[in-house]
Amino acid sequence: MGQFERTELLLGVENLLKVKKAHVAVFGVGGVGGYTVEALARAGVGILTVVDKDTVSDSNINRQIIALHSTVGMPKVQVMKQRIFDINPDACVNAFECFFLPDTAEQFDFCAYDYVVDAVDNVTAKIEIIRRAKEAGVPVISSMGTGNKFNPLDFKIADISKTCVCPLARVMRRELAKRGIKGVKVLYSEERPVKTGVLDEETGKSVPGSVSFVPSVAGLVIASEVIKDLIK
Repeated sequence: MGQFERTELLLGVENLLKVKKAHVAVFGVGGVGGYTVEALARAGVGILTVVDKDTVSDSNINRQIIALHSTVGMPKVQVMKQRIFDINPDACVNAFECFFLPDTAEQFDFCAYDYVVDAVDNVTAKIEIIRRAKEAGVPVISSMGTGNKFNPLDFKIADISKTCVCPLARVMRRELAKRGIKGVKVLYSEERPVKTGVLDEETGKSVPGSVSFVPSVAGLVIASEVIKDLIK
């Protein structure tokens, strides 16, 4: 059987064609975003834009699909780009090695995307991604916090206004409400975060704990939502 024949059996010919023609932008290709991109590429999404400034580090190996001892020190988007081509040589990949912030946002044409995935950690960046997607009339899904979580079965998909427990979702609800932005689909967890009590020596901020099977599940759930929405 061909590469996408089993997917075609599940989705149907017309729906698979929609997926192959789709352009999805994923901002952040770490723990959550990396698995989202992986699943989208394997599902046949034809055009993928991936955005991330970070390089792979040893501390990423416990949970990020692109993080291996052989990729440590390499730009995440370049590792991800090569991985996509290994999965689907016919894919078109746009790799942006930068952080998405208001001062870098102008290089991105949100009207060119069929779907936007926000998998970044920075609240300012998350709000700007959502705002620009909404402004362009493009569907967007935003990942809330996955750090300090242990149970992947507690992930839910909901409107941001319906979220609870998640500290990041609480901040995002407030900030989006201030800007009058409504109707934002998010992935969040109803598990109460574990407190690690460990502080980063440089920033003084709490270091979140993580484990392989939590952000991976989050990323795969987001990918499923994207595909379901693309073939509606």
